Amino acid sequence: MQESRQAARQRRRRRRLMVGSTAGLAVTGLLVCLAIAMQPDRKDDAGRAAATAVADSQDTRPSASPTGSKSPTPSPSAVSASPKAKAKAKKPKASASATKPSSGSPGKAPTTSSLAGRIRGKVTYPGVATVYKAGVGDGACSYGPSSDMMIAAMNTTDYETSKACGAYVFVRAANGNSVTVRITNECPLPCAPGQLDLSEQAFAKLAPVSTGRLAVSWSLVSPSSVGTISIRYKIGSSPYWCGIQAIGHRNPLARLEVSTGGGWRQLARTDYNYFLSPDGTGCGKAIRLTDIYGEQLTVNGIAVRPDVVQSTGLQFARH
Repeated sequence: MQESRQAARQRRRRRRLMVGSTAGLAVTGLLVCLAIAMQPDRKDDAGRAAATAVADSQDTRPSASPTGSKSPTPSPSAVSASPKAKAKAKKPKASASATKPSSGSPGKAPTTSSLAGRIRGKVTYPGVATVYKAGVGDGACSYGPSSDMMIAAMNTTDYETSKACGAYVFVRAANGNSVTVRITNECPLPCAPGQLDLSEQAFAKLAPVSTGRLAVSWSLVSPSSVGTISIRYKIGSSPYWCGIQAIGHRNPLARLEVSTGGGWRQLARTDYNYFLSPDGTGCGKAIRLTDIYGEQLTVNGIAVRPDVVQSTGLQFARH
């Protein structure tokens, strides 16, 4: 009886093991099927995830501007700084407005260093004196015939677009002889910086003309025996275009300005020593002259009369 009970228990235990094994196998098989079935979906999800990551990375990179700039979008601080940049960009307009008539009073003179060119007062320059046939004394400065042949031509470098025109120069040779000449002409290359080409009459004061070339030193002077300044309008001048020339100034002329009613306009100087107003501004109106020392003279009542020398009754101070 007891043996039959033990046998029955063993049979029941074997059935439970078989059922459990079968169930385990069934579950394992189901999991395998599910795994196989789900494999393509995971690939799709991975692909979608990768695409999303790429899209996100593209969205977060700064987009290229039409100019090809790789700079990121300006930060708020950079944007707030942009008005300052615009303000700086407007500064050239201020420099452009400097070409408009200035309203400075005649008493205010710019510094000498900004007015004097290569030739300055109270400076002695070493150089060479040569000689040329000056004819009637006319030259690049367009003064016309000279009544006094104590004249000279300045080398191109120191001539400086006619800035040397009208300057009185004291020339001294090593032998002690000296002469004062007025610059009325330009000596082109190969005349070197410092070189003066004197008229025969002026060179003869230093050495025989046959010498031809002489080492000298020279400096600016303000002679006492000069008259007053005159103004001449160029041939062809009118209220719509004019060229203006100052003649007989004691010191080299730095600027010529014309009145515009609301201020002064500086005219450009030519290498033939006329100051031009191409649009007629200031033609026939007041003229302001400034020498290299900063002194200013205002001339009124000069009409537009082409090629007529009109006296001003004014002259710069001596230096």
